Amino acid sequence: MNDDTAANDAYLAALRILNYRFNSEAELRRKLARKQFESAVIDDTIERLRSEKWLDDERFAGALVRTRANKRHGKLRILRELQAAGVEGDTARSAVEQNLDEDAQLAALRELATKRARLLARRHGQEFLASAEGRNKLTGYLLKQGYDAALIRSLIGDVVKEILVAQYQ
Repeated sequence: MNDDTAANDAYLAALRILNYRFNSEAELRRKLARKQFESAVIDDTIERLRSEKWLDDERFAGALVRTRANKRHGKLRILRELQAAGVEGDTARSAVEQNLDEDAQLAALRELATKRARLLARRHGQEFLASAEGRNKLTGYLLKQGYDAALIRSLIGDVVKEILVAQYQ
């Protein structure tokens, strides 16, 4: 296969990949490498896509942050996902700062904590939620969702009280 054909095939493969889902540069490089394109061809394709504005890690990071925030994922989980996608640390942090609203994150955490606390109370009973084991289980779930431990600690007592008080009304 000559160089022009390989370059065109790589470009078309990249466009098909990007048509399915927006990717970071690192993700696209991995996917093209899996399709066994040579690294020089991949470099040329990436450069062409960047110049044509098909590939932009900052735009990708911003979109991923907004999408994950809408799914009630916390800041730390979003940063881990960006890192896993191959987005550079500065770009990832900048995207999180620009696209995450702290008040919205706090509201999402409260909503998620309340929903999970109700679930735990239904499954295990109200007394479980009041126990250390119940609070630890709730805290662990919220940590996995990527929220800050200090923020969780400050909120969890209020959420548990609300659920327990609502039971007696």
